[in-house]
Amino acid sequence: MAAPLFDRVAIIGIGLIGSSLARVLRRDAPETHIVACARRAETLAAVERLKIADETTDDPAEAVKGADLVVLATPLSAYAEIAAQIAPALKEGAIVTDVGSVKEAAIRDVAPTLPRGVHFVPGHPVAGTEHSGPEAGFAELFHDRWCILTPTPDTAPKAVEKVTALWRLAEMKVVTMPAEHHDRVLAVTSHLPHLIAYTIVGTAAALGDDLRSEVIAYSAGGFRDFTRIAASDPVMWRDIFMNNREAVLDVLQRFSEDLTGLQRAIRRGEADTLEDWFSRTRAIRRSVIEAKQA
Repeated sequence: MAAPLFDRVAIIGIGLIGSSLARVLRRDAPETHIVACARRAETLAAVERLKIADETTDDPAEAVKGADLVVLATPLSAYAEIAAQIAPALKEGAIVTDVGSVKEAAIRDVAPTLPRGVHFVPGHPVAGTEHSGPEAGFAELFHDRWCILTPTPDTAPKAVEKVTALWRLAEMKVVTMPAEHHDRVLAVTSHLPHLIAYTIVGTAAALGDDLRSEVIAYSAGGFRDFTRIAASDPVMWRDIFMNNREAVLDVLQRFSEDLTGLQRAIRRGEADTLEDWFSRTRAIRRSVIEAKQA
């Protein structure tokens, strides 16, 4: 049997992504020792019940002792504090990575705190559901999805190779790009759609009681899909919008201009304009399906 990628892995934050990664390691690298770290006793009890880690603790510094790999899988707002807590306990040569959706923020809050000889490989497995917590995880979550790594010029290539191998073990396709470019791309593909979903569902929630109950009762596919997206972890998404605000505001401005154009076309009865727009967006949907990202 080949040697494991990592002998000891500490996963800090054991929600959907963290617990799914733990399940991948349990499935494909059972000899790897997994330490799960979370603040809440109920979360750690669930991890123990599910048997997806060998150890549990609520102390990040304790969790990372002797770890070859540390995975930050908490909301972005916790990164700076956790980095400060774990820095003195990290062994030389350890790799720290993360799963956050805003990479410039991750680099800002983690990289300066880590000691010399510890490698930081910022990462983002682009996969998820609207569910959270260790019970929501499953090893197949990452299958055939993209993982984006955003190493800095100071990141050791060997560390990038090892994190790449980890996500390939999870059956992900791995690509690297600059953190700033990642944040602009995700503002379009993920952050804006969530903002729109939260807005639409919030608009429905503000309707009168009778109308709101009918909207819920007779939800068609479109509204139902929006409610699924809007059910995502509110703390995680608060942090995403606070940390990627410039890119989100830029793409939101473009969206607002396009929405105004559609509003004008509807008001003026410009059927051809609407059909042309819908035809072009339909082609995008087909491209998504062909890329197996639906």
